[in-house]
Amino acid sequence: MAVQFPPCPPSVPIFNAMFPVILASAAFAGWQSPATASDVPQCPANASPMDGWSDRAPPRKIFGNTYYVGTCGISSILIVGKQGAILIDGATEKAPAAIEANIRALGFKLHDVKLILGTHDHSDHAGGLARLQRDTGVLMLARTPSAATLRRGASDRTDPQFGQLGKFPPVAKVRVISDGQTITLGDLKLAAHATPGHTPGSTSWTWRSCEGAKCVDIAYADSLTAISDKQYRYSDHPGYVTAFRHTIDTVASLRCDLLLTPHPAASDMLARFNGSKPLVDAGACKAYAQHAREGLLQRLADEASGKAP
Repeated sequence: MAVQFPPCPPSVPIFNAMFPVILASAAFAGWQSPATASDVPQCPANASPMDGWSDRAPPRKIFGNTYYVGTCGISSILIVGKQGAILIDGATEKAPAAIEANIRALGFKLHDVKLILGTHDHSDHAGGLARLQRDTGVLMLARTPSAATLRRGASDRTDPQFGQLGKFPPVAKVRVISDGQTITLGDLKLAAHATPGHTPGSTSWTWRSCEGAKCVDIAYADSLTAISDKQYRYSDHPGYVTAFRHTIDTVASLRCDLLLTPHPAASDMLARFNGSKPLVDAGACKAYAQHAREGLLQRLADEASGKAP
């Protein structure tokens, strides 16, 4: 049964009804009990950032009500509240089985997931969203540029990497949200931050998580790398460069005790999870933004000198 949603302003609950859980029989044919969290092999410590995008990572609590349920190379984040959970990012088209197994291994059920969010709409992060939406039966929320791409299952020329991007399964039910909107699900409140640059629809997310009396501000900051296909030149799009610079300033100013990123390697997430580096670092978002600022300046310099297209 279709559920119609009226437009809602920022900072009001966006989840007001229970969605039916739609479980595709083909997806669960021959289903067996998944390995527990302790049975999943550790991700290789020396892996390249390009490795392990579909390989199941050990699921784990990050802090408080925030959990890692992604792969060795691509993040998927679960935030659990009293009235259900919010899932951010779906990794690759091959990854949903691993993500779903991780959710169950942590003691949760797929029908605990009530909303799906995303960071950016490339196939390595959005490829699994259609399957995850089908298996949970819930709504996907995205800003306007990303929503259009998710519905098509393909980017367009506004994306700097368009010429080298593949298609991914289209996402059926996408509701548009706005920059600065607070997504509320019971006691969960996540703020959406427009951070265009890596893609036009890039979105970062912030929320507060507590363990007893200790609370931290968590920022899931989207990718900030200034890379493109061979046809795109950032210097030919001054308005986009201005928006990218504003994005970097936005990320630097986020309330950010604990930084998470769509590519774990971009912020040493696995090392921080394993305790070899500090998990909490109030300067992490500023450092992440500064690295991006230097990368954008270098890219513009390379274009000016002819080293980049």
